Amino acid sequence: MGSMKRLRVYLDTSVLGGCFDREFSKWSNALMTDFREARFSMVVSAVTLAEVSSAPQHVRNLLDGFLEAALVVPVTDEAIEVLSAYEARRVLAPRFRNDMLHIAIATVAEVDAVVSWNFRHIVRLDKIRLFNAVNMELGYKPLTICSPREVATHERED
Repeated sequence: MGSMKRLRVYLDTSVLGGCFDREFSKWSNALMTDFREARFSMVVSAVTLAEVSSAPQHVRNLLDGFLEAALVVPVTDEAIEVLSAYEARRVLAPRFRNDMLHIAIATVAEVDAVVSWNFRHIVRLDKIRLFNAVNMELGYKPLTICSPREVATHERED
């Protein structure tokens, strides 16, 4: 049993900001504890880093503390192709391009789950189905997309 691979969990910027938000802090921080205790492998992207660079200092400091252990995925041509397919299908409006780019990068990186607090554009059944329909059409695995609450092991009885 000990050889089980750690799940690779991609997080967008909302999860980091959520650590400091009363509504989301319990679950965002529980997930950060899971990363700290190596229950999961943290995956972020160049997009996450760019978004965090304009976030408040405490959010930047939080991510900095994880970067050594995190897998940072670049924006590749392959991810841009997946993004273009989402755009062609109008999965989200053009102004939410970064949200689609997060999903495209996570798709190409074949992560085990994407976690986000973005219930408008990412963690929403109709959008998840659209992203996954495009992914499967392009030959990728469907993505599991959920909030940190579904992933964090905090308060769970094992």
